[in-house]
Amino acid sequence: MENPATALLVFGVASAVLALLFWPRRGLIVRLYRLARISERVRMEDALKHFHNQEYLGRPASIETLAGVLETSRARAVQLVARLESRGLIHSDGRGLPLTDSGRAYALRIIRSHRLWERYLADLTSVKPGDWHDGAELREHTLTPDAVTELDVRMGHPRYDPHGDPIPTASGELPPQSGVPLTALEAGQSGTIVHLEDEPREVYDQLTAVGLAPLMELRVLESTPSSLRFTADGLELMLEPVVASNITVKVRSTEDSALGPSRTLAQLRPGESAAVVRISPTCRGAQRRRLLDLGVVPGTVVSAELEGVLRDPVAYNIRGALIALRRHQAEWIYVEAPPGDSRN
Repeated sequence: MENPATALLVFGVASAVLALLFWPRRGLIVRLYRLARISERVRMEDALKHFHNQEYLGRPASIETLAGVLETSRARAVQLVARLESRGLIHSDGRGLPLTDSGRAYALRIIRSHRLWERYLADLTSVKPGDWHDGAELREHTLTPDAVTELDVRMGHPRYDPHGDPIPTASGELPPQSGVPLTALEAGQSGTIVHLEDEPREVYDQLTAVGLAPLMELRVLESTPSSLRFTADGLELMLEPVVASNITVKVRSTEDSALGPSRTLAQLRPGESAAVVRISPTCRGAQRRRLLDLGVVPGTVVSAELEGVLRDPVAYNIRGALIALRRHQAEWIYVEAPPGDSRN
């Protein structure tokens, strides 16, 4: 009869080996797959993206910054830069590695593919937010110009990706960077989230885990060296400054400091009505499409009719149809008093 301790040891060793091979994002199989897909063209395109990002942010690009982004040696980064320069995509001016017009156009095509695919993953699939970037990294190098054009049409010519980054137009136009880090705001100031930095992923996962997304309205309540406390669409949150600095906001002026409505459909009682203002940006994919198909668009007047056990679900009258929504679904829908209602 086999010794239980031996069986347990064998099981532990086998589990460790499987984890080493298949651990998400860091396992040996994943690493081998990444190495297998890396080609000279992919490395060139990743390098061009890096140089464009540095240019867009007003930062100098160098061999060191390129080696860090591509996670390669300085010697290999030098070889890559030499190839890009020989093809007329960058040129060394003694102060940095600026893109040529051809290099900038090439970089914008890859960036356009990447951000359109992220928009597709966010709006039309059930892929988790933390996986949008990695998914787009895989597809950006394989999409043909015709495929990118078709994707743009299918998505309705979106202007921004789900992180808030602008999507270059087919002609390569890109609006300038706007907004400031959330940590730049003082207590009492308010604004709109315009961008969530998606790298490093660990920080992005933390931001999405607490329900943050572009277009959310926020107000800073308290800012200290160790924490930043604020409200986002009525939800009170607290983050460390190093994390909060990855949130870019458009600051509201003093004259326009009032935040948008924070009341949600879930707060309506039977017999009450309200007009839809917007759907929370955290509602994505099939859930968002369903609400839009039901007529949940700005201006639609919705009435709460019947409550289920524990008020979940609730039946709402939406454009003459009785629709049952779970509480978490109703909390995605922001409302205000309907036209003609003088109550606050």
